[in-house]
Amino acid sequence: MAALIARSFLPRSLCVLPLSRRAYRGDSPSDSGRDLLEIPLPPWQPRPHEPVETKRARLLYESRKRGMLENCLLLSFFAKQNLAQMNERQLDLYDRLINEPSNDWDIYYWATETKPAPEIFQNEVMEMLREFTRNKNREQRLQQPDLEYVFEAPH
Repeated sequence: MAALIARSFLPRSLCVLPLSRRAYRGDSPSDSGRDLLEIPLPPWQPRPHEPVETKRARLLYESRKRGMLENCLLLSFFAKQNLAQMNERQLDLYDRLINEPSNDWDIYYWATETKPAPEIFQNEVMEMLREFTRNKNREQRLQQPDLEYVFEAPH
């Protein structure tokens, strides 16, 4: 209504409504992918001479600081429950599992059994992670556990 009243009293040059400025500009060009920057990750290297306690501390950190929230939650709780009891071989397997794949989604899909893990990762640690991921006790895992447990004696 206001637009009709304005048109009858204002000169024609001032009656242009903002909608008239909008127009179809054509389809967007296809995405060339040139704006994507993929930074190559260095290949995973085993650390055979790393002290076990240093390895546990590093794996705890790496379990908590992932590229995606789902794995931050999943792996930080898994680390809280399992790192202290893992032997050196299991720690090495876990190290390789969380650090060799370049895509964090792969780890998530393998742990949730959405996709099969490559044969190299089919081992006891993957089974431990899958069992943990099933969450049979229905624990709420909505935020990472506090780090106080690091200083507790293992159960």
